[in-house]
Order: sequence, then C-alpha cells, then structure tokens
Amino acid sequence: MQCATCVCITCVIMPVSYRYYLILFCCGYKLAETKMARCLFLLLVSNIFMTFAWYGHLKNLAGRPLWFVIVVSWGIAFFEYCFQVPGNRIGAEHFSLPQLKILQEVITLVVFCVFASYYMGVKLTWNFLWAGLCLVGAVFFIFRDGVSP
Repeated sequence: MQCATCVCITCVIMPVSYRYYLILFCCGYKLAETKMARCLFLLLVSNIFMTFAWYGHLKNLAGRPLWFVIVVSWGIAFFEYCFQVPGNRIGAEHFSLPQLKILQEVITLVVFCVFASYYMGVKLTWNFLWAGLCLVGAVFFIFRDGVSP
C-alpha cells in the first residue's frame, strides 16, 4: 500500500523506474531502500542547516558585526556536516557520485523554496518552477541508466 504523499512526491521528482525508492521510504518496507531513505533524510536535514547557515543571518543578524555572523554560521554549519557526511557515506553505497550530487541539488532547491517563502517572506515566482523543471530533467538524465554506486 502506498501513502498519498509518496505518490505525489515521486510523480514530480523521480523518473518512473525509480519512484519505488521514495515510496518505500515513506511506507518503510525493505532494508536497502531504508538505507537509501536514511540517506535522503540525512541530506534533507543537512540542507535545512546549510540554508540557515548561508541565508538565515540576512533576516536575524543583519545588524551584527560580520565576525559574529561568521562564527554563528560556522556553528550552524557544524550541524550541517554532522548530517551531510553520514548521508553522503550511506548514499555512496547506492548511488554514483553524479547521482548523489543531483539528488543533493534537488533537495537544496526544495529546502530553499520553503525557506525563502516561509522564513524569509520571498514570493515564489514562475522562475522557481522553471528551475525545478530543469532539475527534474537533470534527475532524469543522471538516473536513466539505473542506480549504480
């Protein structure tokens, strides 16, 4: 049985032959797919920290000295790396390096759109959609020969 969230997300993000990986992530079936899901989850959390480290100071610390903002951003980035390094290690068992990078870029754009819209108050425009479609194309081409570590 597939959950509705899995079906909606996978219809947009993944090519047809690889949709079951994300579906299995949400529904929690096999061990190999669970490790892939763990990779995607760790990279998602990593990107949340990264986005706040890179851009969060523009809203909350704009009036603070640059050295202070750099130290705060480095502190946030430490937690990013605590999730990103294990995520990439797990991902390297299932994906090639180019596949892992493209997945990271898709996750980055999704996280950034949510961050920009909800946290920073940026109005999403059609350009976000076009950029997302370009990444869908990148996912298609990088995964069309299959998943290979």
